[in-house]
Amino acid sequence: MKIKGFIQTGVILVSILFLGSCATFKSEIKGKYASDAEKSYGSERVRVLFVFSHYRQTKGWDAIPQLDDKWQRIRGFDDFFNDALSELSNIENYMTYTEYASDVNEPERRALRDSLMNSHDFIVKMKFSREKSFAGHFLGTLFSSVSLTLLPVPYFNSYKVRTDIYDSERRLIASYQRTARLTKWVQTGLIFVYPFHTGKRKKEELYVEFMHDIFRQIESEGVLTKS
Repeated sequence: MKIKGFIQTGVILVSILFLGSCATFKSEIKGKYASDAEKSYGSERVRVLFVFSHYRQTKGWDAIPQLDDKWQRIRGFDDFFNDALSELSNIENYMTYTEYASDVNEPERRALRDSLMNSHDFIVKMKFSREKSFAGHFLGTLFSSVSLTLLPVPYFNSYKVRTDIYDSERRLIASYQRTARLTKWVQTGLIFVYPFHTGKRKKEELYVEFMHDIFRQIESEGVLTKS
């Protein structure tokens, strides 16, 4: 009987852990462009270099922000960027360059970046950053495990993108910044909510909205036009 009761208890505990699920929610974007979008049709077409960098940091664990390599950055980023390019109407041609930490040991890549900067009318540098708290995630995981995911536990991830635009003389002519936060709630009952609020989808929505909104403001303000 004792063995049977032990087995039943084990089945119940395993079932609870199996049902443990999560749902991710996106905050409003801070710094969002508030004015009406306007197209710069008729403007002289220009050559633009987009320089991307993707940083991550776990506060309380990592000493400094660290650059993602090509396998760590968000999957599908190229598709998100290509989709957002529709906001810019006067680009004749463009090139992209993604910075990696390994560039410090690769003079050929650094030379390529400098060459690209010298051959374009404008340089758009976009720095994407994501941060989380080591203490917050550690305590959240501990509390979630102790409660067998019966009680809701939030995990916070902060996202930021800073965009600096330079002219052909490498003079800074405009800067933009957007921030937002993703909150992942872990709780048994969220198994019914999860399919509609997955972390992957919410993160992708955030990147798409970041780039569309910044490019929309750049277009409306006519930043990518020769003086």
